[in-house]
Amino acid sequence: MRLSSRLPHGFEPNALSAALGRLRAEGRDLLDLTRSNPTRCGFSYPEDTLLAALSTRDALDYDPDPRGSRPAREAVAAHHGHGLRAEDLLLTASTSEGYALLFKLLGDPGDEVLVPSPSYPLFEWLARLEGLTAHAVPSYFHDRWHLDTGALEAAVTPRTRAVVVVNPNNPTGQFLSKQEWTELTGLCARRNLALLVDEVFSDYPLEPTPDRLATALLDAAPPCPVFLLSGLSKVAALPQVKLGWIAVRGPGAEAHLEALAFLADQYLSVASPVQAAAPALLAAAPGIQDQIRRRLRANLSALDGLLAEQPRLTRLPVEGGWSALLRRPAVDADEACALRLLERASVLVHPGSFFDLPGNGHLVLSLLVDAEVFRRGLETALPHL
Repeated sequence: MRLSSRLPHGFEPNALSAALGRLRAEGRDLLDLTRSNPTRCGFSYPEDTLLAALSTRDALDYDPDPRGSRPAREAVAAHHGHGLRAEDLLLTASTSEGYALLFKLLGDPGDEVLVPSPSYPLFEWLARLEGLTAHAVPSYFHDRWHLDTGALEAAVTPRTRAVVVVNPNNPTGQFLSKQEWTELTGLCARRNLALLVDEVFSDYPLEPTPDRLATALLDAAPPCPVFLLSGLSKVAALPQVKLGWIAVRGPGAEAHLEALAFLADQYLSVASPVQAAAPALLAAAPGIQDQIRRRLRANLSALDGLLAEQPRLTRLPVEGGWSALLRRPAVDADEACALRLLERASVLVHPGSFFDLPGNGHLVLSLLVDAEVFRRGLETALPHL
């Protein structure tokens, strides 16, 4: 039987994944510097509060609203502030589902979206599974990463429907500047494009620039349709709970929300327990975020201390998010370097090529890792670079 052409041609693991599976099967003790699952990074959660919120009698009730329950949407709106209302929101089971709904909303099979790169590779497949094509448009690095709005405009074709940006970016960490936001929304307005803004990491600034756009919600009346995505996975470090949301602003916002509600009504994927628990889960988020920010800053400081003894190695600025980019001499391909570290030093890192970083000479580290594991991993890995 023929499978859909939207799927990969094969499911064989790449060399790094294959080696990782083999070493784990052998029982090798690995130092994982890619770990980004907060539930596996040693943070303290208010377990009694969270479990009580998920086990109320309301969790047993089923009164489906395709936009999501009003109390849950009100809690999300209150968390974000900036004039956001429950009426501006639609709940999803995840940000990935949010993208799927938005791609259904905005495009027909064969249409395109533009994604500034480097960026997370998930967008290619989320678009492809909806019959769309995600085109990477390179950003450029000069002291920090910059959005190339000229290149974005040059990449627009009659089939382009939207631009997707992450603020701050994963893995480069750069926030959009206010000037970039003005240029980007102006471009989308001129070319009749939607703007999708993923802000899952916006609560985690580390080295922000003075002109950063802290959130797209600062623009109450953008000149183009703006769809902001976020969710509990990063906001409250609860990826297992599965709740995301889409905030809609700009021209046609109410019509877009009505169409999104129609799409969501075909699935009704958001579970009642998490909607009932949403106010309590969001109320617990600040305490969890504080722990994460302390971890991110501590690991970034440890990285800087160790790099001071390694003049051949540097790191790029980390304006926000959970990752750091390590720059090394490009003596071999990034994937070859990551494979060498895994096999010889038992340290797992991401090659920069995984995120479409240009050329070679970059490795991606998670700053979320347990502080002791992070330091031991770096001390073990750096001499091999």
